[in-house]
Amino acid sequence: MELPIPESVKPWLNFFHPVLMFILLALTVYALYLGIQIRRTRSAEGEVKKELIKGKFNLKHHQAGSLLLAFMVSGTIGGMAVTYINNQKLFVGPHLLAGLGMTGMIAISASLTPWMQKGFDWARYTHIALNVTLLALFSWQALTGIEILQRIISKM
Repeated sequence: MELPIPESVKPWLNFFHPVLMFILLALTVYALYLGIQIRRTRSAEGEVKKELIKGKFNLKHHQAGSLLLAFMVSGTIGGMAVTYINNQKLFVGPHLLAGLGMTGMIAISASLTPWMQKGFDWARYTHIALNVTLLALFSWQALTGIEILQRIISKM
């Protein structure tokens, strides 16, 4: 299927996915920081706890996670779409497979929210493990994405 996208626009579509993903990588690190602050709040006592509660880290973490979920799924689909539009095929390799795995992991992680809100520790630990793994994969994805971007730029 040929999409009627002007040839002058097609090469620039290649940059939307990487820019979005680097923003999301930064947002992921921020969400990690917020999650750590939630853990600190949970274990704090007295005045320290009162001060930490004022930071509303739980609300900010939930909002950051919601943005991450929405834009990671959209960014994954968008990256695949642009690759297909420009090449009439997808390149099945480690970058794509890890990205699809990350998309599944963030969806599972977000789906644990109701159990975490009810205080189930297994859900919290699973959420943490998934997201630490996600951050590690995301960091690796950034490196492989730069390699792919360099190949695209060299062909322009």
